[in-house]
Amino acid sequence: MSIVNYLRRMRYFIRLRYKGKLYHGWQFQKNAPSVQEVVDEKLSMVLREKIETLGCGRTDTGVHAEDFYAHFETINEIKDIPALLDKLASLRVPGVQFRGISRVDARLHARFDALSRTYEYRIARDLNPFLKGLTYYMHGDLDLKLMRKVSTQLLGKRDFGAFSKAHSQSKTNICTITNADWEEKDDMLIFRITADRFLRNMVRAIVGTLLEIGQKKRPADDLLRVMNSGTRSDAGVSVPACGLFLTEVIYPEGSFSF
Repeated sequence: MSIVNYLRRMRYFIRLRYKGKLYHGWQFQKNAPSVQEVVDEKLSMVLREKIETLGCGRTDTGVHAEDFYAHFETINEIKDIPALLDKLASLRVPGVQFRGISRVDARLHARFDALSRTYEYRIARDLNPFLKGLTYYMHGDLDLKLMRKVSTQLLGKRDFGAFSKAHSQSKTNICTITNADWEEKDDMLIFRITADRFLRNMVRAIVGTLLEIGQKKRPADDLLRVMNSGTRSDAGVSVPACGLFLTEVIYPEGSFSF
C-alpha cells in the first residue's frame, strides 16, 4: 500500500448481531466458517476493496452475539451508509445481521477501547421447542437464592485463571467483574455478567460451577476455593455454548453514532 493511500484511510465501526450455531466463532479459522470471514467477504464485495475487520472480542464456536462491534478501514469514504446497509441486507448472510456503520476517530479500537462487555447465559427450565439451540435445557431443582448469594463473590478485580480454557494465549488472567446475578424470566433462568474483559471459556465455566453449587453438588463456599486455586480442573464443567450470548459492549461516550 502506498503512503498516500495509507494516509487516506478512514476508520469505521460496524455493529452486528449473529447466531453462533452456524459458525466456528467470530475469529477467522483456516478450515471452518467464521463470522469474521463472511463479514470481511461481504464488506469487500460491496465496497469493492479488500476489507479486514477487527472485532471487539473473540466469541467461541456456537456462542451468539446480540451486540457485537468491529472496526475496519477503507480508502473510500462511505457517503450513503443506509444504502450500504441495504446492500448488505440484500445479501442475506445466514445468521448475521448488519445493524449499523459509523465513521469513527482513526484511533478508536474495537477491542482495546471497549470499557465493558456483558454476557448472558440462558437456561431453559421447560422443553420449549422455540428455545432449542438458543438455550441450555436443564431439568431438576436449583437453589436460586444460594446461587445469587454466591455469585456476589465474583465481583471485583482478581485472577480468574481457574475458569480459563487450558493453554490460553491471554497475557493475564486478571479481570474486573462489576455485575454477576441471576434472573428468572418466564421459563428461563438467566445469568448476567459484566466485566472489563473475559478469558476464553470463562463465562461457561463460571456458570457450570454455580449450577453445581445450586444443585448441592458442591458446598456453598467452594467458589472462593476454586478462584483461589487458579486451577481449571477445580472448577465445574463448561456448560454448552448454545446458551451464551454477548449482549452489550460499552465504549466511551460519543465514540460513534448508530
